[in-house]
Amino acid sequence: MSKVVKFGGSSLASAEQFEKVGSIIRAEAERRFVVPSAPGKRFSADTKVTDMLYGCYALAEADKDFSKELKAIKARYEEIIKGLKLKLSLDDEFVTIEKNFKEKAGKDYAASRGEYLNGIIMANYLGFEFIDSATVIFFNEDGTFNANKTNDVLSKRLEGLQNAVVPGFYGAYDNGKVKTFSRGGSDITGSIVAKAIHADVYENWTDVSGCLVTDPRIVKNPQKIDIITYRELRELAYMGASVLHEDAIFPVRQEGIPINIRNTNDPGNSGTWIVGSTGQKSKYVITGIAGKKGFCSINIEKDMMNSEVGFGRKVLQAFEESNISFEHLPSGIDTMTVFVHQDEFMDKEQKVVSTIQRLAKPDTIDIESDLALIAVVGRGMRATRGTAARIFSALAHAHINIKMIDQGSSEMNIIIGVANDDFENAIKAIYDIFVETCL
Repeated sequence: MSKVVKFGGSSLASAEQFEKVGSIIRAEAERRFVVPSAPGKRFSADTKVTDMLYGCYALAEADKDFSKELKAIKARYEEIIKGLKLKLSLDDEFVTIEKNFKEKAGKDYAASRGEYLNGIIMANYLGFEFIDSATVIFFNEDGTFNANKTNDVLSKRLEGLQNAVVPGFYGAYDNGKVKTFSRGGSDITGSIVAKAIHADVYENWTDVSGCLVTDPRIVKNPQKIDIITYRELRELAYMGASVLHEDAIFPVRQEGIPINIRNTNDPGNSGTWIVGSTGQKSKYVITGIAGKKGFCSINIEKDMMNSEVGFGRKVLQAFEESNISFEHLPSGIDTMTVFVHQDEFMDKEQKVVSTIQRLAKPDTIDIESDLALIAVVGRGMRATRGTAARIFSALAHAHINIKMIDQGSSEMNIIIGVANDDFENAIKAIYDIFVETCL
């Protein structure tokens, strides 16, 4: 059995956290391949090393003195090395980094050094082999991830190795220039490594004990999700849930490898299992609730719209011409509503409206802004009658007006539109009716 274990920045922010990680890895011989992030915050007012690197490189890019900032970054790593009592020096690495900063190696190179240096420390601490991700993870010329080449090269590189450390977050173009994934991309690296070695499990260690039913900033101490499918997680991640980078799902999903979200500070907690499919029933009717603010709706009305061939295409063409994607598209016999991100739409509002008028010739167009969308997701909803009714009832009881409701054909998610000001209360009301009443 083999496991890939990825540790987030908070798990590796200090020597004390490194020791916790070391104990977790050594507790099971199956934890053979380690993907570290850059050191995160040691305390709430602290700065993540990745942000320190961005700031330092910005000075270098502007031809300003960055020696003080680079020295502060080096001190963070030396504090970890000293705390772990390692005989390791990063002096040569920082000489190279300084040189490359002066030569304008790029923001991606700068940001990647956080994981790169932490990987060197981790490999030295564990006695594992260190593999620079720039030599095994590849990007195409257009910046997209080259999955096929990466899998071929990485599989061969890891073949026969008992243990290895592969830093998260970055890879390289064919010419060797470093390229990073988006923020949180170490999750993706872990998934890529798990696919390459055909791992039995991909453990993703962070500072929470798995995925929660909803945002703890809105609902105090929400319940943990024990098991969730990839599809459910994708729906929740798209609507703002952020325990795992959403692109990390694809490599392991293709191989049927489960992900286990665990807490470095509470290793005895089983966390959340993310799987392809499961026969296990959800603890509650719903699996999770997530949402986002900042949408607006464009309501288009036209008599006999339903019998006019191509009407919908003409409306959407107006958004396409302004390079605006839509989120949801509920419609009736004579009405059609398009939900879009408000910040993308407002500067192009009149252009879109005039294009709709020209192409579709509607009777009226009404625009409502400052809306929020909430996704209620759960495989258990398929087999449970009255789910939508319970949502309506909960929101009515909380005096919240529903602007829109849209259920996917899979019956696994229901999207509700409410005013921005009602967003938090709506989530609390839905959580109460489906979770609190069952406790």
